[in-house]
Amino acid sequence: MEKNSKRRLDKASARKVVRIAAGKKCIVLGVTGSIAAYKSAELTSLLVKQGHEVFVVMTQDATEFIAPLTLQTLSKNPVMTSFYDEKENWRPGHIDLADRANLLLIAPATAHIIAELAHGLAGHPLAAIALATRAPILIAPAMNGKMWQHHATQGNVEKLKACGVEFIGPEEGMLACGYEGLGRLWNVNDIAFRAEFLLSRHDKLIA
Repeated sequence: MEKNSKRRLDKASARKVVRIAAGKKCIVLGVTGSIAAYKSAELTSLLVKQGHEVFVVMTQDATEFIAPLTLQTLSKNPVMTSFYDEKENWRPGHIDLADRANLLLIAPATAHIIAELAHGLAGHPLAAIALATRAPILIAPAMNGKMWQHHATQGNVEKLKACGVEFIGPEEGMLACGYEGLGRLWNVNDIAFRAEFLLSRHDKLIA
């Protein structure tokens, strides 16, 4: 009897390990209206090459910097830009993505989206997904250095960190606005590496 119980426990443990290690991870990549939005193409490609299923969600401002079709082609999945993209499905698509996500990665993240998330606003799909998901959230800011250092932005960052949101960057360098300083999007290879690390850490936490 005791041997049979031990055998069942061993089998259950083995199944648990396999379930966590196997299968694609779902990454929801949020892209906002920064000049660095063009780098989301390379980031999408990197995440797909790492073996993940990537769904891109863009703000309307982001579509002024890079075409949704580019990211749809690279991710091989539809790109969401509006709640009205969801008309053909009875279930809200942003909630489906929030439930499926193993990681929500927002890169680049503007001061505006950081403020929206800090105050629980949900006026577009990306912000709504951030509210609804229980997956880890990683934010890679990109903005003017003075905007990044402003006490309002820093207060929003600290508020999100207190809720468990993680940040990577920004880094120093020449900015699109002509200033040189802190505010550039972190290197996309390092962002992809951090995303992989968070996915792995999350697996270990639920094991």
